[in-house]
Formats: sequence, structure tokens, C-alpha cells
Amino acid sequence: AVVWFVDVSAEIDSETSAPESAQIRNRRSCRSETEVGANPVQVEVGEFDEAIEVVEDVVAENPCLNHHCKKGKVCEVDESNTPMCVCQDPSTCPVAEGEFEHVCGTDNKTYDTSCHFFATKCTLEGTKKGHKLHLDYIGPCKYLEPCMDNELNEFPLRMRDWLKNVLVTLYERDEDNNLLTEKQKLRVKKIYENEKRLQAGDHSLDLLAHDFEKNYNMYIFPVHWQFGQLDQHPVDGYLTHTELAPLRAPLIPMEHCTTRFFEQCDADNDKYIALEEWATCFGIKEQDVDKDLII
Repeated sequence: AVVWFVDVSAEIDSETSAPESAQIRNRRSCRSETEVGANPVQVEVGEFDEAIEVVEDVVAENPCLNHHCKKGKVCEVDESNTPMCVCQDPSTCPVAEGEFEHVCGTDNKTYDTSCHFFATKCTLEGTKKGHKLHLDYIGPCKYLEPCMDNELNEFPLRMRDWLKNVLVTLYERDEDNNLLTEKQKLRVKKIYENEKRLQAGDHSLDLLAHDFEKNYNMYIFPVHWQFGQLDQHPVDGYLTHTELAPLRAPLIPMEHCTTRFFEQCDADNDKYIALEEWATCFGIKEQDVDKDLII
């Protein structure tokens, strides 16, 4: 559910699928289902579990087994058997099983899989090209229509409603799955049991705007929750381009205003989105911004 995304396992029902405008919905390409909260750009770098024989014929554990490398790198041992991360050869990445595995980079180039993308980015580390290269969105590169001002204003209406419904879905399925913390469950329970809650569905923009105005309090926690789910590397109260990737990458093919929306959220243009900036983007009032809600 992804996505938005972030480390939970429930799948998004059709009524809680990512918000999308009618014109974008008609052009949606075939893609596999994504899990709520799952990071769509996560790469498996492989396990190095071949045993190493020593003089006493005792099988020694490969030091790479517990050595983590970031996306695009794999672990190897040097002459002293010390684990180290090196760039993965793109040719060693698994072959894509279908077009749905393709990803588009900010260089407007389609990569077979996210593995191929991150391996290529790794080889460019330290260069100007590598610094500017990021994963743009899931799926092959294609023409994206410019985001008009009126469309940009509509984007948060669908996003807020979608986030609320994702949380309600997680709450309904979270019996023993630990999809939400106990504190989060209590907060979502209040939304779930509220008789005035707008049920999931394809609603007009006017209705979404009216519901936000009349039931504003129901949207405060979902907006904070999503920020907390994304703010992970590290947890510092700011969202970077990399931290936003699990959310924005699956959205862009369906919502062509995604990139412009997040750029606008960075009000001071410092390449970081603070909680206050994030909340403002979604129409949350300054006095309702609460760091305790993202925990």
C-alpha cells in the first residue's frame, strides 16, 4: 500500500488505491499490485552464504552475511577477509520479468529494474552526473503532461483522502499484524468510528474539499503519520529526496503533479521538507502541527 508506502504488509483495496485524476487514470499502464507501506524501490543485493573452508575443515561464516550495503552495492571480502561494499555490476542484476519492473531515472532513461538503476548510479558516485541522478518513478519513461496550477491545487485533496483511507484499511486488518502501534490504533479508531467519516470511493473534488472543511480533525493525524513513515534515514524531522522516493515513485505515473507538489512543499528551497512545510502543503494549520503525532 506504498506507498505510500512504508514497511507494512497489507495490500491496498481497490477503494483505497492511489489517488488519480480521470485523465491520468485512463492512461495508467499495467502494473503489479503494490503493498501498503512497502518500499517499491528496495533492491535485493543478494546473500553471500557460501561457506569458507579453513585449515581445520571447520566451516567459517562469511563476514558478508551480516554486513549491510546500500542499494547498488554488494559485499565482498578483501585479502584479510574483511567485508567491504563495492558497486554491483549492472549485468549481474536479475533480468526483468516484465515491463512493470522497469523504472525511470531523472536522466529520462528507462532501466530494466531498480537493481540496474542503483548499480548504474553507484558507478557514477563522485561525479556531477551521479549526484543529479535519482530514481524518478516506477515504470518506463514516458511523456508526462505539465502540471497546471489548478491541477496542483487539486492534488492534496485526493492525497489527504487517500491517506485517511489507507490508515483505516490498516486499522481494519491490524489484529495481530503490528501494522500500527497501539498509540496509532487509538488515533485511527477515532477516525474509523466517526459517523461523519467520508467512506472510501471516487468522490468529486468539491465533495473532498467540503469534507476537509467540515471534518478537518480527521485529516490531521493521517498527514502526520505519512511524514513519520517516510522520515526514516535518519529520523531527523526532515524528508530528503531519497526518503520521499517510496511515496513519489509509484505516484508519478498516475499523478503528474507529484513532482511539482513536493517541490512546492520545500518552501525555503533547501532540499529538505520539514514537518511544518509538509503540514502546510496539505492544509494543516500551524497550531495543529504536532511532532508527537509522527511517532
